[in-house]
Amino acid sequence: MRQFFGMSQRGDLKEAVRGLTNPQLIMLMSNSDQFEKHVKELEKLYPQVPSIGCIGMCYDTRVAEHGVGVVAFLGGVSAAANVLEQVSVMPVKYIGRLEEDLQKVNAAQADTICIDFCSGNDACVLTTIHTALRKRNISLVGGTGDGGKVSVNGRIYEDAVAYALVRNQGGRVRAYKENIYHKMGNYRFIASDTDKAKYIMGALNGKPARQVYQDILHVTEQQILTQTFKNPFGKINGDETCIISIKEVSGNALACFRQVNDSDVLILLELGDYKEIVRETIQKIAQDFPKRSAVFSVNCLFRYKLFSENGYMQEYLKEMSTLGNHAGLVGYGEHYNNQFVNQSMTCVVFE
Repeated sequence: MRQFFGMSQRGDLKEAVRGLTNPQLIMLMSNSDQFEKHVKELEKLYPQVPSIGCIGMCYDTRVAEHGVGVVAFLGGVSAAANVLEQVSVMPVKYIGRLEEDLQKVNAAQADTICIDFCSGNDACVLTTIHTALRKRNISLVGGTGDGGKVSVNGRIYEDAVAYALVRNQGGRVRAYKENIYHKMGNYRFIASDTDKAKYIMGALNGKPARQVYQDILHVTEQQILTQTFKNPFGKINGDETCIISIKEVSGNALACFRQVNDSDVLILLELGDYKEIVRETIQKIAQDFPKRSAVFSVNCLFRYKLFSENGYMQEYLKEMSTLGNHAGLVGYGEHYNNQFVNQSMTCVVFE
């Protein structure tokens, strides 16, 4: 199989798809002003080709912040694209679509991946999708787009998740997750006074969450939203740590980018040597896959900001390009199997 990537910094879709012929799956990443126009235009250019799309920045060795980007798979791929609707209410109502598509592409653990673009309510979405994927041990990589909209096969949906099943006819696939944070000290918190709908964390160990965070890190209220780049919270999930970013201060509470529930056990995290961690990830992928056709990744917006502010973003993309054809999306939350995480990178590697 092969991966195509094209972009236009000025938002010209025809420029982005120049040279793309006979794609078997297309993923569109557009800006908020042109998204609907690009969805319609893409369908006219490639009718009947399975496609998913969202609003967000994209990259290969460069980043398109306000333009448009297209990732396509071709040459030895079986693919299906579809949508689960009403994700804030009842996504399971549409799970039959995913089950049918799994049969359609003859999905198997070794050679199939599910890639999703979500409009929100990610945790519920991933739990629902996982009920179907786990029957065949299919992995998932994806993320949240901006604007509460996604597209599937030329149509735009709100309150939905767009997904693509991709089977590599020429080899294996595998999903990876990269965490550049580790545990800070021995802090352990029990969350309370939470608001699931608003992702609010009111108290930690019975004290106002905002005050707890400020007292430990010695930061002002105004510094909290930048300090979370270095010190997010973490939720232990088996052998994994799910990163929880702070979105905003809400009185004495903290609003987060993922749901926190009463009685959740949280820890505090701190930024590690991210350059070394990236090198280790690249080395691990290269060892697992001596021959690689493509790498598609989702990087968190906060990672993008952190890397950019430290002058590392271009170096990061250059290092990832040593794996071969690498492209991806800057997301507002990352998906890895049934996990919804923040400030992470998830990716799928095709042999």
